[in-house]
Amino acid sequence: MSTKENGMHRGLKNRHIQMIALGGAIGTGLFYGSAATIELAGPAITFSYLIGGFAIFLIMRMLGEMSVDEPVSGSFSHFANKYWGEFPGFLSGWNYWFNYIVVSMAELTAVGIYINFWFPDIPHWMTALVCLVLITLLNLISVGAFGEFEFWFAIVKVVAIIGMIVFGLYIIFAGIGGEATGFSNLWAHGGFLPNGMTGLLFSLVPVMFSFGGIELIGITAGEADNPKKSIPKAINQVIWRILIFYVGALSVLMILYPWNQVGSEGSPFVMIFSKIGIPAAATLLNIVVLTAALSVYNSGVYSNARMLYSLSLQGNAPKVFSKLNKRGVPVTGVFVSSGITLLAVILNFLFPGQIFMYLIAVAIIAAVITWMTIIIVNLKFRQAKIAQGEENNIEFKTPLHPFSNYFCAAFLVMIVVLMAFTESMKMAVYVLPAWLLILWIGFKIKKSREGK
Repeated sequence: MSTKENGMHRGLKNRHIQMIALGGAIGTGLFYGSAATIELAGPAITFSYLIGGFAIFLIMRMLGEMSVDEPVSGSFSHFANKYWGEFPGFLSGWNYWFNYIVVSMAELTAVGIYINFWFPDIPHWMTALVCLVLITLLNLISVGAFGEFEFWFAIVKVVAIIGMIVFGLYIIFAGIGGEATGFSNLWAHGGFLPNGMTGLLFSLVPVMFSFGGIELIGITAGEADNPKKSIPKAINQVIWRILIFYVGALSVLMILYPWNQVGSEGSPFVMIFSKIGIPAAATLLNIVVLTAALSVYNSGVYSNARMLYSLSLQGNAPKVFSKLNKRGVPVTGVFVSSGITLLAVILNFLFPGQIFMYLIAVAIIAAVITWMTIIIVNLKFRQAKIAQGEENNIEFKTPLHPFSNYFCAAFLVMIVVLMAFTESMKMAVYVLPAWLLILWIGFKIKKSREGK
């Protein structure tokens, strides 16, 4: 039986939290978006994920520090509202909601791409619509149902990637038919760093999309049955997940197949195993990447509904979003969030095969706002604890604070600058000030209606 807090059911067990955290780090950014990273960095893609992963780990520790101290639904939006002010709380909450709406659209788009591996004549919009309806119904059942499905979605991804790494290593050292692949693909096609440091730097942009959604760990704190135990454990394991699932898996792929022949017509994982003559492995991996896309979309519907719930409690969203059904599910938030992602179905119908990179660009900008908010709010959180004489009571402190905050903030500014010089990404940089202005206007309208 789940316990309740503020109407929400604490129905997410420790195993759910761990696998949700794991699943949040393994999605379309790795399985499909890594093609863009490979094109820019070549075999040095492993360095790209190490650099980006280190920054993300520090940001997650900042979020964890606050979430363990006060485990609430809404996470960083709640903390921004409490420690920074009304507008930062309004901005961070609505921006995160928008971010996951865009990510959800990207995942629905990717589903169509993966289905085309088997059925090339089925339009993307049709598969997107079917998946949207099924996942929405799942999220209406209960938080426990979401956690259970996400647990098994993540299990499939984890087992598959570990199996792929082991199988890949076997091919590298033993080969198929007795001829080992060897390691020459790491340097035989223009060197380990074929596009130089410039390529490595620009590859960090799509790498950061891969990590989008990992902050879902903080969102789950409000419905975790033992957040002070499960949240630190999940966050501390982030670095190992990055090393194994990103660096490990992509290293194996770069050794198995020439980086400059990967292409972007589907998942690099699927294409590589298909091209080296193992269609059964390619089919299996396509099932896995499809599961990954469904998993992230499932998480998107979940987290968006909870963020709208939190915003409503803060007074930053209509009160209707704070209403829960008898199972503790914010039904209105689920329907509205999944309903808006219907736009992805329409876009895929109007512009088939064209919108994925544009969605990634907008998602990265929104994610940067979220991460920068976490960095700044963590500084203000620590200042408040020092002023109250409670700094020594913080159970899960960020390493190297405050220098880690300044490093991560500078890193995110660099990502935005790099996007401004990337043809397929610069549009999102231009959208950034317009989006911030829209949020500011929305906040002012809200305040005027309150008579303030």
